[in-house]
Amino acid sequence: MLLKMLLGFLCGVLALAAENDTAQQDPPPLLLVSFDGFRADYLQRFPMPNLKLLYSQGVLVEQLTNVFITKTFPNHYSLVTGLYAESHGILGICISNMYDPVSHKYFHVNNDTDPMWWSEAQPLWLTALDHGYKTAAVMWPGSDVTIRNRTATHFFPYNPAVTFRQRLGNITDWIQGNGTEQGVKFAALYWEEPDRSGHIFGPDNNTAMGEALKEVDDNIGLLVSELKRTGLWGRVNVLITSDHGMAQCSAERLIRLDDCLPSENYTLVDLSPVTALIPHKDPEATVALLNKCHKHLTAYLKKRIPDRLHYRNNERVQPVILIADEGWTIVQRGNKLPRLGDHGYDNSLPSMHPFMAATGPSFRQGYRLSSLHSVDLYPLMCHLLSVTAQPNNGTLTKARCLLTAEKCWDVSLMVGLVIGVLLVLTTLTVLFRFMSSRHRPGPRPFQRLQVDDDDDDDPLLE
Repeated sequence: MLLKMLLGFLCGVLALAAENDTAQQDPPPLLLVSFDGFRADYLQRFPMPNLKLLYSQGVLVEQLTNVFITKTFPNHYSLVTGLYAESHGILGICISNMYDPVSHKYFHVNNDTDPMWWSEAQPLWLTALDHGYKTAAVMWPGSDVTIRNRTATHFFPYNPAVTFRQRLGNITDWIQGNGTEQGVKFAALYWEEPDRSGHIFGPDNNTAMGEALKEVDDNIGLLVSELKRTGLWGRVNVLITSDHGMAQCSAERLIRLDDCLPSENYTLVDLSPVTALIPHKDPEATVALLNKCHKHLTAYLKKRIPDRLHYRNNERVQPVILIADEGWTIVQRGNKLPRLGDHGYDNSLPSMHPFMAATGPSFRQGYRLSSLHSVDLYPLMCHLLSVTAQPNNGTLTKARCLLTAEKCWDVSLMVGLVIGVLLVLTTLTVLFRFMSSRHRPGPRPFQRLQVDDDDDDDPLLE
C-alpha cells in the first residue's frame, strides 16, 4: 500500500510537470533587450534605480553563465537559439574574426551578412514566424541576415548611429500593430553600452563606467515610460539581459605571441584573449612550445579543448587555440595594449558573467535566482511564446521557477527523493522483519512424558 502511495505521488509530480508544459493559448508579446557588456556585479557597484525598480516588480537572475567564447556575436546568437557556440557555428566576433576551412571564407565584423555563417541554427525570430507570429529584431547580431531565406517581419541593417529612443520607438510601434497589421509577438532589441565604455576605460574605472551605466539605466527608464505611454506596460513580458561581462586589462599584462612562436610558423586567424591560429608545422610540437612560453597562457589542440567549454565540435574551430588568463592580453608583438577592458575569457569567470531581469504578466514578483545558464533563456522564451523550441542545449527545469503560473518542481530531484524514500522504507521493513524473527518464540522441542511408578496413585490399578 505504501509503495502504491509513493508511486501515485511520483505520477502526480510528473503529470503536474507535463501540465505546466502546456502552453498558453494566447501568450503576451515578449520583448528581449540586451545591453552589451553588462557585467553582473555592476548591479551592486553602481546605482541603477530604474533597473532595480523593474526587477523588484519582477525577477532577477544575479548571474548568467554564458557560453564560451565570451564574445558578443556567439552569446547573442546563443540567447536566441539556446545553443553553444560549437552548435550554432558563430565562434567569434567583437573585434575578432572567423575562418571557414571548407569555403575558405573569412568572417569580419564589417563583412558579417553572408548567410553561410548563420544558417547552422534557427533564431527565435524565425521559429516564431513558423507559429504564425509577427516578429521584429533591431540591431541584434544576425538579424539583418537572410537566414534560411527568411528574416524577421521587421528588422534594420545594423547602424550604431540609430539612438536607443529611435530603436525603441520602432519596437513599440511594431508590437502595437495597426488596424491592418497584427502586432509582433516577439521583438529583440540591442544596445551597444556599457560594452563600448568598458573597452575604452576598463571596468575598474568607476567614474567612466558610472556615467555609462547611468545612461543604460536612463534607457531602461525610457523603456518603461514608453511601454506605459503606449499602454503596453503590464501586457508585455520584458526580459533584459546581456551577452558577457568585462575584465580589466593592463599594459603590464601582455603576452607577445611572436616571443613564443616565430610568425612564419603560423597563420593568425583571430587575436584576442582567445587566439586562434593555424600552425605551419607539427601542431603537437607547436602546442607544447606555446605551453612553455608564458605561465598565463594555455594552448590547446582542437581535439583537447575541454568538454566544459563546448567549443570543439565544429569545423570552424581552428587547429590550435590559446586562452589567456583573466586580465591578460595576447598581442602579436610590441608593447601596445589594444583595450583597457576586454572579454572572451573562460566563461567560468564571474567577471565574464552577465545578468537577467524580467517583468510582465508571466513573471513572479520580487523573486531572485542566484544563477542560470544563458542557454536556458531560449526554452524559457519559447515557453512564454507558446512555440515549439528547436533542439537546443538549454533546459526549462530551473528557469520555470521565474514564472508565476508554474509550480517550481525539479522533476529529477523529486524522482530521486521518491526513490530514496523507497530505499529507506525497504531497508526498514527488512530490518523490522529480521528483528521480529529473532525475538519470536520458536516451537518447543519434543519431550517424553514421565510417568510416576507409585501404584497407589494410579486409580486404574485399584
